[in-house]
Amino acid sequence: MTENSAQPNDLIHQALRLKIMAALSAAREDGPLEFNRLKALTGATDGNLSTHLSTLENAGYLGIDKDFVGKKPRTRVAISKAGLAAFREHMRYLREIIEASET
Repeated sequence: MTENSAQPNDLIHQALRLKIMAALSAAREDGPLEFNRLKALTGATDGNLSTHLSTLENAGYLGIDKDFVGKKPRTRVAISKAGLAAFREHMRYLREIIEASET
């Protein structure tokens, strides 16, 4: 890797957080993902997903919106601009590793 190599992001690198960020990045054009959809996409449990979402929210990588549909609570999650930039940088880092291993 060169001096201009992408940098790893230890916060995103954790497997479940990487899945969360990938799902949110892919869905960003369609809007926020509902908690249950994100849970299904990542294979996480309620508690595990909530914990990792809080970590990513505290880092400014995503926003969480909670409201009600009728009397039913709804939680929606969307990637932030900072989160998208961090995710793309981390993906660039991973691609550089893969490309270096193929040469």
